Amino acid sequence: MDTADRGERIVVLAHGQFPERAKTAVGVLKYADSEVVAVVDRDTAGTVAADHRADLPAVPIVESMAAAPDADQLLIGVAPIGGGFDESWRPDVRTAIERECDVVAGLHYVLSEDEEFVALADEHGVELRDVRTPDPDLGVAEGRSAEVDADVLLTVGTDCSVGKMTVALELVAAARDRGVDACFVPTGQTGIMIAGWGNPIDRVVADFAAGAVEEMLREVGDDHDLLVVEGQGSIVHPAYSAVTCGILHGAMPDALVLCHAAGRAAVHGYESVSLPPVAAYVDLYESLAAPVHETEVVAGALNTGGIDAEGEARAAVADYADALGAPAADVVRFGADAIVDAVVGGE
Repeated sequence: MDTADRGERIVVLAHGQFPERAKTAVGVLKYADSEVVAVVDRDTAGTVAADHRADLPAVPIVESMAAAPDADQLLIGVAPIGGGFDESWRPDVRTAIERECDVVAGLHYVLSEDEEFVALADEHGVELRDVRTPDPDLGVAEGRSAEVDADVLLTVGTDCSVGKMTVALELVAAARDRGVDACFVPTGQTGIMIAGWGNPIDRVVADFAAGAVEEMLREVGDDHDLLVVEGQGSIVHPAYSAVTCGILHGAMPDALVLCHAAGRAAVHGYESVSLPPVAAYVDLYESLAAPVHETEVVAGALNTGGIDAEGEARAAVADYADALGAPAADVVRFGADAIVDAVVGGE
């Protein structure tokens, strides 16, 4: 599924959500090959992305699409719970189409079925690209992912929005730096936008979820040494656990990296649901995977973005490693070496 021509100039829409609740916008800013020329957010207009997160580029933030520089594409950089379309975005999408920009969205709301947008897109000769549209020819898994030549690593989480995609991308980059032919396998809308291919597992019919993952692994697994599969949700999540399980069983991973956000005590968006102790997740994921394919948590990734002091962040990573009984790192803040060592050794 190709979502964009590499080299396109992109404007990212993130009204009222940037950066904390705009992980699609943040992911595209950090990792996409195309040039992001502006972020649209009425709440932070007049600043630049780097003012809000030090690991982001100094891309200007403007109040509307009308104030954005020339671009080829408007990308919806927010994926709210339930994947709905916020009607306050409609004027910006309308303006983008009138400026002959393609519009890319990773929502459950299908832009290409919106009568107004379809009519405008036809009039101005642009595309509406709905990334959360799975391959229509998917089937059930055959339990064959373990047959691929590559080693398979899956990032799993204690919750949603803890950095599973970021960890996967950083591990791929770090492994490649060591000469390992690693490949990122996208399973969500942001990963697909960055990589230009993949299956949006949370949109796939439940019977076909594991099969959709297996299809991707069998497509690329004999061409690489290491496949790093992007995890989704969490096995304890009251809404998204089915997606997590589908990916776990479909990938049949050889190893897991458990991702967590420092200080997170309750499920994101479901604050009445407490997270289990970190160590409990090791048994949860390994025992759930075992009937299909035995695996183990070989390392942990801790997101310390909420901790300002570097010493405190390093102490939090050390405590997390102790709780897991495995090496751990904050791959953005301190690098991924400890995790790569656990996955591929000191090559």
